[in-house]
Amino acid sequence: MPKILKIILFIIFFVLFFEAGLISSYTIVTAQPPDIGKLIDMQINQISAFLHLEDWNTNIIAKPKAIKILNPELVAETMKNRAQIDGINLATLTAATYGDTNSETVTVNITAMGYKENLTRSGTNKTGGQIVIAPTETYTVTATATAKVKSKGVEIDVTTIKIISVSKIYSNTTG
Repeated sequence: MPKILKIILFIIFFVLFFEAGLISSYTIVTAQPPDIGKLIDMQINQISAFLHLEDWNTNIIAKPKAIKILNPELVAETMKNRAQIDGINLATLTAATYGDTNSETVTVNITAMGYKENLTRSGTNKTGGQIVIAPTETYTVTATATAKVKSKGVEIDVTTIKIISVSKIYSNTTG
């Protein structure tokens, strides 16, 4: 077998095993089935953002700039719907950018705390048992979006909001 073919096969197998490991570790860490499309899309976005050489100093060295969101209610509602949770705490809604805030549009990273309301479910079996009321689950939601720079902050284009991660922070459910 030619040497180049061996190298190509090695790279293909490396990528396949990496993806299998990523999917299985995601399942172990989150205790939820993975959304393969979102995982692959996230990897492609991160790699493409890292490979933009013109933004090399911005992505690696620079610190993010916190910016004020001028339309927080609309952003929170969109994030809530896309993350499939019950609500977003507006007090925790923050945006930051590595981009040039002197330009017309900028890419922003949005972070907020979200929650799912009390969950009511049956106890140990499906035919009977006690009713369990679980406390509110707390999540951290991270997203990216494009925003128009205004004089007092940014107005986020809610059609461009893309959820990057939804991580469960607190859940006191048993059973």
